[in-house]
Amino acid sequence: MTVIQLKKLLVNRISEINDVSFLKAIKTILYSKTDADVLLLTDDQRKEIMQSKKEIQKGLYIEQAELDKKVAKWASAK
Repeated sequence: MTVIQLKKLLVNRISEINDVSFLKAIKTILYSKTDADVLLLTDDQRKEIMQSKKEIQKGLYIEQAELDKKVAKWASAK
């Protein structure tokens, strides 16, 4: 079955459903899987991400476990 055939089948089946709760459940599933969830970034955000990737490649980062230790040490010193 092709994608187009499957879409047509689903549209036809959905059009036959009168159960509001079931249709809402289908809507939830559909909205969670659409391309509309693509995050749109500003130019500045893209630049920041690219800079961060370069820093990671150069080893200029701290792993979460190490950061947790430093924060715990800092918090206990207060």
